[in-house]
Amino acid sequence: MRVGYALMGFGLAVFKWPEYVNHPDPWLLHEGVVACLLTAMSLLAFLGLRYPVKLLPLLLFESIRKLIWLSVVAVPQLMAGDMDEATGKVLFTCSLVVVILAVIPWRYVWQQYVKAKGDRWR
Repeated sequence: MRVGYALMGFGLAVFKWPEYVNHPDPWLLHEGVVACLLTAMSLLAFLGLRYPVKLLPLLLFESIRKLIWLSVVAVPQLMAGDMDEATGKVLFTCSLVVVILAVIPWRYVWQQYVKAKGDRWR
């Protein structure tokens, strides 16, 4: 799992953190939200290097987010032959989700998040 956290943390640090130095003034709403969200995820991914099981929901969130994007945005564009260069770049980065999917302990996820009883409501 630490490989997944390292890939996410360092990858986002290399590609997203520099946007804070070289950002357009002012940022567009969407670009600012995405940059802040991904920066927060990279910081949590670094924390996941220390506490891999406790931060497992971060890997699940990242996987689900990318799988939804791939199925809703990328696959329809690929099938229609409408993919532009920018979407192709995002497709490449989102395809790296296979690494995260490979390192997630799915048996643990099943036992802890599907089969286990939920916390009581108060």
